[in-house]
Amino acid sequence: MLKLALVSLLVSLVAGFFGFTNIAAGTATIAKWLFGIAVVIFVILLVLGLMAGEVLF
Repeated sequence: MLKLALVSLLVSLVAGFFGFTNIAAGTATIAKWLFGIAVVIFVILLVLGLMAGEVLF
């Protein structure tokens, strides 16, 4: 998921460089959403891992 966010960001930067502002804005929005989803998944898995670690010890 994070890899897709980085690829979308790269596409956005290249599109912006060549003047395709609508495409750049769209892919930047996609990159923001994917990054947000990746952070939420990371936090959920971090909390679940910490709770599982407490059960083991």
